[in-house]
Amino acid sequence: MELGDLLRFSHCGRTVFTMADAAPAPAGLLRCPECGLAPSFSLVEAPVRVRSPVVDGHRTSCCFLVTSRHGLDGLSEETDCELHVGISNSQGVVLSYTESGVQREQHGWEQSLVIPLVSPGNCIPNWDTQLDHFAAMDTWTADRFEEQREFGSCCYGFALGFINQLMMSQGKQLITRERFTSDLVLPRVEAASKYLAVFRHVCRHGYWMA
Repeated sequence: MELGDLLRFSHCGRTVFTMADAAPAPAGLLRCPECGLAPSFSLVEAPVRVRSPVVDGHRTSCCFLVTSRHGLDGLSEETDCELHVGISNSQGVVLSYTESGVQREQHGWEQSLVIPLVSPGNCIPNWDTQLDHFAAMDTWTADRFEEQREFGSCCYGFALGFINQLMMSQGKQLITRERFTSDLVLPRVEAASKYLAVFRHVCRHGYWMA
């Protein structure tokens, strides 16, 4: 399934979602599924494009990425698919820790949830060099993967370890796995799961009303 944007507007006291790309132009030709009337362009009813939370990780730079080898279904809270995380360099190459050691991939992260680690357009100087040096540490060799998994690290430990190394080099306080997960990762997974549920409903029925 190819994920696209949705269009949201209000009418009849309810919130309506339709497919953004399928919306007729001009937007005034939109119709409320409940009453058949067009929404107004007031601040309350005006249609708003809702961007998909799933993006191409290879079009990012200096980001923490979350994906699933099972595609979009793996990003839903309704499944128990194992998620995979990595760090993108300044060129969109994603480094992640697997059974084969650290992987540098230019493909495979096209459907990802993204957590920017620096402000847009501003990559930390020598980001790629620091990431390469971190990836080359003995901690992340293939023969230590099972050892890392036993301690609950693996790909997550690799990515968060790099983030904390950067924070330490800048004199900033380190972030715990629990805080990073609860503050940054889980909200994006939850938002993606809700978006996927609405998107699938719109694909089947043409609209979704709350």
